[in-house]
Amino acid sequence: MRQGPLRTHWLLLTALLLTLSGALLLQGYTQHSFDDRPDQSAAHTSATTVPEAIRDGGPVIDAAGPEPRSATPKPGTVALTFDDGPDPTWTPQILDVLRREGVHATFFVVGTQAAAHPDLIRRIVAEGHQIGVHTFTHTDLGAAPDWRRSLELRETQLTLAGSAGVTSSLLRPPYSSQPDALDDRGWDAVRQAGRAGYLTVLTTQDSEDWRRPGTAQIVQTLDDAPGGPGRIVLMHDAGGDRSQTVAALADLLPRLKARGLHLATVSEAVGLADPVHAAGTADRLQGTAFIWLLRGGDWTLTALGWLLWAAGAISVLRAVAVLAAARRHERLRRRPWGPPVTEPVSVIVPAYNESAGIEAALRSLLASDHPLEVIVVDDGSTDGTADLVESLNLPYTRVIRQENAGKPAALNTGIAAARAELLVMVDGDTVFEPDAVRHLVQPFADPSVGAVSGNAKVINRGGLLGRWQHIEYVVGFNLDRRLFDLAECMPTVPGAVGAFRRSALLAVGGVGEETLAEDTDLTMALCRAGWRVVYEERAKAWTEAPASLDALWRQRYRWCYGTLQAMWKHRGALVQGGQAGKLGRRGLLYLLMFQVLLPLLAPVVDVFALYGLVFLDPARIIGLWAAFLLVQMLMGAYAFRLDKERLGPLWSLPLQQFVYRQLMYLVVIQSVFTALAGSRLRWQRMQRYGTLRVPTGG
Repeated sequence: MRQGPLRTHWLLLTALLLTLSGALLLQGYTQHSFDDRPDQSAAHTSATTVPEAIRDGGPVIDAAGPEPRSATPKPGTVALTFDDGPDPTWTPQILDVLRREGVHATFFVVGTQAAAHPDLIRRIVAEGHQIGVHTFTHTDLGAAPDWRRSLELRETQLTLAGSAGVTSSLLRPPYSSQPDALDDRGWDAVRQAGRAGYLTVLTTQDSEDWRRPGTAQIVQTLDDAPGGPGRIVLMHDAGGDRSQTVAALADLLPRLKARGLHLATVSEAVGLADPVHAAGTADRLQGTAFIWLLRGGDWTLTALGWLLWAAGAISVLRAVAVLAAARRHERLRRRPWGPPVTEPVSVIVPAYNESAGIEAALRSLLASDHPLEVIVVDDGSTDGTADLVESLNLPYTRVIRQENAGKPAALNTGIAAARAELLVMVDGDTVFEPDAVRHLVQPFADPSVGAVSGNAKVINRGGLLGRWQHIEYVVGFNLDRRLFDLAECMPTVPGAVGAFRRSALLAVGGVGEETLAEDTDLTMALCRAGWRVVYEERAKAWTEAPASLDALWRQRYRWCYGTLQAMWKHRGALVQGGQAGKLGRRGLLYLLMFQVLLPLLAPVVDVFALYGLVFLDPARIIGLWAAFLLVQMLMGAYAFRLDKERLGPLWSLPLQQFVYRQLMYLVVIQSVFTALAGSRLRWQRMQRYGTLRVPTGG
């Protein structure tokens, strides 16, 4: 088995997040940067740089050379052009009319539409129509920077190559019209496109079908045009309801042909060579990959949307369930467990290099209002912990020395040496309230109870990190314990403050050494043996929390990894009955959902939130975040009230979402990958800071 955590998974996680971010960025750009303003809404500026020959010239402009040129359709020629497509509803109907009348037209397609409907691009080309570029997102090229102009045209060309295997040098800029309407910004875009090899195709006549004035009006506008120079007519096959365009086209084409007008493509109308050519192999491959990438982004976003909605709904249901359970649990705990439990208790304190806080811990235990003995098991300490305890000459206290063998071995040594049936196990960094032991053992009045979880509280709450852990203990751990208690599926009695029946511990073989979370492993073993495990919130003990992010990481990494080990070890509870089945089908599934799967989804939530802020409605995203935060604040306020804590630390809850939450889900990711890689961690002791004392208030 591999020793130590596997590090390559961070590269994999980074690659996955970068891939997801890239897919969402592309999808957001293509879908939410689409400029859907009507073509006539563009504001025109001055035209001092537009050459007079262009303003007064034809609608087809070649701006490649130093002397821009333009061309006008031949007399008696009409080039029908359609913008904004393809559209799955209207483009096929327009193609049907053109095929029936034997007319070829020119379609200026939008790249995002072409990528979504490549079959229509293939049909347009196969039926002899000409195809041109109308940018990728229908953006106003005149208002766009140079890099975006190039990107818009290149992406559209890739889409044409991938969908129909062609490229086109025809360009119609969105928001353009006739040559005399060109302004300085529009001319700059035309010049840049010309240098890239494009012919810009403007119009001579607008059908105004975008206004939807009625079929008869569209026909009249185009049929009443005087003879003389040829025309390039603007129509639309997408961008809204184009039923009037389809009907008008069916009526118009026979009329134009009856007048002897020649209906042609743009290149035919001005006498140019065909601007549509077969794409190269590289462009075809890139274009196909590009289209599939866009589709993948759509599928990814759809899947993420459903996944996040499901996660949100589950989280809300969890919040409701936890709050309801907490309320009911509070009422139940007002009732006595039964006759008072007064028998003496053996307190086992496993100690490894605990000299900084062991004295405070022991003195708090000996100040208890319940009879007890204290057994300190020194697990090969190198800092003089055992010597210190012996020098204190504390009553009812024994010290047992052993070679360093780990915490489970130390606990088992204490269990074997204990004189009482009821045992309390505490960490060496924990101080007890005077009534904590008494409250902790009262549930043993119920003979079905095999273990009791106490209420561990953070003593070093100074600074943001301390406050955040304080909030987590009160809101996260304690609310969950109330729910687990009611559901009879308590997965963990914390090592800091827990009580057990000695006979129950011996029956399950004592404390196991197979996992790093020996407290979780032991609790699950008791549940599977048929014992009930409960939560007594009045049994308060104070523990030192990590004072640095590094120490917090190491602690939570060990906890999470050990919990995964315990879940896997006790997976058989899923198919068992009785108390074991409650642990399996309630407790284990709850842990899997809310402590493994949802944290694994958390990075995706953050990436999606950034996506929403950039491409969706920022106010909506912020509103959802505020609603989520409000739910957390309400849960926090209720949990703090139940624990009789001041609400002051909750002001830091919003900040917790930007640092602490990320650290916790990274811990889960690290733990899951370590477990999947078959790595094995060693038990790591947390650094003590010597801040232990019996607090005077919350």
